[in-house]
Amino acid sequence: MKNLIQILIFTILSVFTLSCKKNINYSKSNLTFSSDTVLFDTIFTTIGSTTKRFRIYNNDNSKIKIEEIQLMGGVDSPFRINIDGEPGVFFTDIEINKKDSMFAFVEVTLEVNNVSNPLVISDSIRFKTNGTNQYVNLDVWGQDAYFHANEIVGDFDPWLNDKPHVIYGTAAVGFPGVDSNLTLTIPPGTQIYGHKNATLFVYKSTLIVQGQLNNEVVFQGDRLESFYDDISGQWRGIWLSQAKNCDIDYAVIKNGAIGLQVDTTSSVNTLTLKNSIIDNNDFYNFFLVAGPTVTVENCVFGDAGIISAFCFAGGNATFTNCNFTNYWTGSRGGPSFAIKNWFEGQNGIIYEKDVTLNMYNSVVYGNAQDEFIIDSIANGTALFDVNLSYCLLKKEEIYNYSYLSNVIWNQDPLFINTQIKDFHVESGSPLIDAGSSLTSTALSIEGVSRGGTPDIGAYEF
Repeated sequence: MKNLIQILIFTILSVFTLSCKKNINYSKSNLTFSSDTVLFDTIFTTIGSTTKRFRIYNNDNSKIKIEEIQLMGGVDSPFRINIDGEPGVFFTDIEINKKDSMFAFVEVTLEVNNVSNPLVISDSIRFKTNGTNQYVNLDVWGQDAYFHANEIVGDFDPWLNDKPHVIYGTAAVGFPGVDSNLTLTIPPGTQIYGHKNATLFVYKSTLIVQGQLNNEVVFQGDRLESFYDDISGQWRGIWLSQAKNCDIDYAVIKNGAIGLQVDTTSSVNTLTLKNSIIDNNDFYNFFLVAGPTVTVENCVFGDAGIISAFCFAGGNATFTNCNFTNYWTGSRGGPSFAIKNWFEGQNGIIYEKDVTLNMYNSVVYGNAQDEFIIDSIANGTALFDVNLSYCLLKKEEIYNYSYLSNVIWNQDPLFINTQIKDFHVESGSPLIDAGSSLTSTALSIEGVSRGGTPDIGAYEF
């Protein structure tokens, strides 16, 4: 009898509960989206994109049920989607509360396509609601490339310029620890992209970059979405270690940690650098350390997080008609140009190194108070043979050294637009006709004849 009563009570409660439960009246409206197309800028094959997202809105006053969400390319699609935190290619019965929304996330990775030119790959996401299909389009520009992943490179396998070169890890010209005497020649117009932390490393060997005016060789990070255009630190950079007879002409080196590092000379001539722009690197654009011998002409060393060009611990360098123009937008730890000929060892001992440095017809300027710093030990024993003439320098406390001659101090160069890195000058600039023809390049970085009295800097008015 007791069991019968319990069953009767349970039955009554169940009926009561069911009778009180209301049917959900779903919205009969359609969805709206924050964008009808998700577009990825050019990316390389096998390199995943950044994650993009869009929002799916229910603008109605009732809850809406999405009957189906489908990545139309399915599991074979290069795209990957994630709906409100769940990955997959097909989803059913997804609900969105009234006046609410949810996120969809999209990534893409392309397979090798053996096509040199960019191409468009498309897919779409289908949303079925109340029997109606709606679509969000997915488009990506993809490109095949030559990949160099932790390998020895050189002219034994020539680099062509028909499609980009991507460096993973280290592309080494020369075997570390061995005097390999290899050479890598990079032809005009070649595009080189470094993956995260990637380095083009030249050890006891030679790098020849054969860029030309309007057909430069460009080194940068391998993320081509527009967001990364001006993001520094995307790759490590170029490192010449005990290199010999390197020649770099018309190169653009940007968006790395250290744009170009040159150290420990092993020959009379380590590097000749001409008509090049090194810009937007986390630490240094041009880092000379431990005694290299370099000749630099018509070069622009732009924004850097610490020092744009740093001559450290000795060496032999000559700079002619160069711009050292650091307008780094964040805080930075140093000037546009610095010389330091000493360092402190782990044992606390101070070591000095011989330095010979000449700078002619060059401008050192930027958005800091001190853009030019010389750090040497008074009455030091090491050779300190420095000569700067016909230069414009910015420094709060003006140096009064005999090796600084015909220097213009702290005058605004009147650059056209430093925000877009246009370092041509306006009429009335103190750089115009302020150089010396005895120590000038014949042509500017743009191939313009300098004529009678040359301008200071890489450009000619």
